[in-house]
Amino acid sequence: MANDHGYRIGDAAARSGVSAANIRYYEKEGLIAPQARSDNSYRIYSDADVHRLRFIRLCRAMDMSLDEVRTLLALDLRSKADCDAACVALDAHLGHVRERLRELRSLEKDLIALRDCCDGTDAQCHIIETLHARADRQPLANPRPTRAARHV
Repeated sequence: MANDHGYRIGDAAARSGVSAANIRYYEKEGLIAPQARSDNSYRIYSDADVHRLRFIRLCRAMDMSLDEVRTLLALDLRSKADCDAACVALDAHLGHVRERLRELRSLEKDLIALRDCCDGTDAQCHIIETLHARADRQPLANPRPTRAARHV
């Protein structure tokens, strides 16, 4: 509940749409400042903190990484130089989104082709057969599999 001293974490979560667990995580990651504690050790959040949490939630809903959010949070909306930096950050994020869209379109084509392998009328499922054949063609995994770095 709100009072003259701010909001406890549950109230800040309800007002921002960010879970209490994520609020703690964002504090740990430095996206929001560690909060003062009340006499009973509750974290206390201000209206500005709730706004910042909403900003973070909005950016995360646009699939921005924590680093991208951190960059945008550090910018001053009244600064021309920071406006340019925001444009650069958004352009870079658009690049990531477009790459992911290409990956998803390729995945969609692959799934459609896989689905077209079987109409369900044969004695065996050609989808499962194709998946097993693909699995057999996969190279053996390295002891330490290397994964392409994901944007988010």
